[in-house]
Amino acid sequence: MFDIGFFELLVVGVVALLVLGPERLPAAARTCGLWLGRVRRSLSSIQSEIREELRVEELKRTSAIQKEQLDKELDEMRQPFEQPFATREEPKADPSSESSSSDNAEKDPQDGKSR
Repeated sequence: MFDIGFFELLVVGVVALLVLGPERLPAAARTCGLWLGRVRRSLSSIQSEIREELRVEELKRTSAIQKEQLDKELDEMRQPFEQPFATREEPKADPSSESSSSDNAEKDPQDGKSR
């Protein structure tokens, strides 16, 4: 987050020693450490909550997309079965096949010869 090197920490420590003195410096460092720890925990808690919310939103989005795909596939599967069987159009026979069927009606069904 912040780019603080060893030299910067050394300068802050020397200034704190000069300003606070050797008696109050350990207590001030401990207090500062406690505050930094609380801030870090708060930030990590906030980050984890944000990550969790983003994950939940992503799951909602992907589940909605998958639901749409499944609904589309289900509609495609239902489509042939929506029409009743009686109302479906039968394929029309060719006129040439009707004349051959009348010829077949005149044949004897047992021996296949014409009468």
